[in-house]
Amino acid sequence: MTAPMHDAAAETAVADVTADVPAKEIEGRSPGRIAWTRLKRDKIALTGGVIVVFLILVAVFAPWIVDLFGHPPNEFHENLIDPNLGTPKGSFGGMSSDFLLGVEPTNGRDVFSRIVYGARISLLVAFLAAAVSVFLGSLLGATAGFFGGWVDTAISRTMDVLLAFPQLLFTIALVSVVPNSLWGLTGTGVRMGVLVVVIGFFGWPYIGRIVRGQTISLREREFVEAARSLGAGRGYILRRELLPNLVAPILVYTTLIIPTNILTEAALSFLGAGVKPPTASWGKMLSDAIDTYQADPTYMVVPGLAIFITVLAFNLFGDGLRDALDPKGS
Repeated sequence: MTAPMHDAAAETAVADVTADVPAKEIEGRSPGRIAWTRLKRDKIALTGGVIVVFLILVAVFAPWIVDLFGHPPNEFHENLIDPNLGTPKGSFGGMSSDFLLGVEPTNGRDVFSRIVYGARISLLVAFLAAAVSVFLGSLLGATAGFFGGWVDTAISRTMDVLLAFPQLLFTIALVSVVPNSLWGLTGTGVRMGVLVVVIGFFGWPYIGRIVRGQTISLREREFVEAARSLGAGRGYILRRELLPNLVAPILVYTTLIIPTNILTEAALSFLGAGVKPPTASWGKMLSDAIDTYQADPTYMVVPGLAIFITVLAFNLFGDGLRDALDPKGS
């Protein structure tokens, strides 16, 4: 029994229409787009990322923000201090429309302006120190993991020595003997340079260990063996095959080492080994608040919250970024 003629005619018409429509190519998604799709689903990580971007913008545009909403960070306003109590007049540390976060006890400097400029110091030291750590850690960690043998032994033992070294005590001792002029810098610039070098140098073994472990795992993979079989040299394999696959863990660890550097800079400034006064620093503001926190705790709460929110935002964003780039590890 033959099929009905109208069905054959309909199929022919559909085929003609389909032939006129150009076939849509199937687009593959890059690993970056896949990671971004995962990251967009994590609202907590995105919130942390937004706060991080906001803090960076505040640090970059600090002079303009202070001009619009505050006063010069080192300008004294003794008339706003109660001469009998040595605390700001009014409630909540002297907060008002002119002084959004109040004023410092004893001298009346604008807390808002000093918080904004303190963000510039903290983030600048943290980012530069992280760049030093990431560069040294990635270079030496990948070298140790790829070449192995005595190279791996020498670099690994160096990591062990640096991890056991008392970084905080060394920094305090170094700052106490460093001259006021060094590397073409003076005053606060010298202190910041010392902090960047010391924090960055003592921080690279942490990322170096991670990169070394990842490199040892990757160097035995099929794509590396294929590159070797095609005659690729060690430099080519390390540069073109291994390093691109190390970008994800390096990027994630960078977002996690920055808040650690912020806490380190704040601790050193709190102990007097950070930037020189009167340069604004969150750690130094906390240190100055010790003598007045019982009479007016506002001055201690503001820089403490600034450090807490900044570190929390970086940690949330870094944790979400790790889940987006390596979902199997979560």
